[in-house]
Amino acid sequence: MSNVKRVYSEKKPEFAVKAKELGEEISSYLNIDTVTNVRVLIRYDIENITDETYRKALVTVFSEPPVDLVYEEDFRHGDNEHIFGVEYLPGQFDQRADSAVQCVKLLREDEDVVIKTAVIYAIEGSLTQPQLDKIKSFCINPVDSREADMDKPDTLVTVFRSRRM
Repeated sequence: MSNVKRVYSEKKPEFAVKAKELGEEISSYLNIDTVTNVRVLIRYDIENITDETYRKALVTVFSEPPVDLVYEEDFRHGDNEHIFGVEYLPGQFDQRADSAVQCVKLLREDEDVVIKTAVIYAIEGSLTQPQLDKIKSFCINPVDSREADMDKPDTLVTVFRSRRM
């Protein structure tokens, strides 16, 4: 049983500027005109947080209720949406996660919360695998990022394998 809580935050359609921009870039830069809608969500995986603090953070740290839709554990998506995520490589600084940790500590300073984030893309439309790969390559900077695992982890504690010399 996982102690990790998962939250998705998505701008309401009228505020979804990044999603609209990505849709335009897919059409103009990548010459893919079969995309009918683009959604961009921020995924927060949270561990070591009390239910009380989590409930407060849900509407103050992880979302802004006037402009965001919030989904707990999973988000609604259609069968025609291609879903993938992007996360920082281990060792890369995640500003969004660090800021979220600091904000949770403002709610309750004795919480030793661990947060990891990813950007989730839901690309709607008729796409071939090469077109989807082209979109992923456009969204993922291999220098600092990788495609995110969509399964929720059991823990957010990173275990590094030691190398024997």
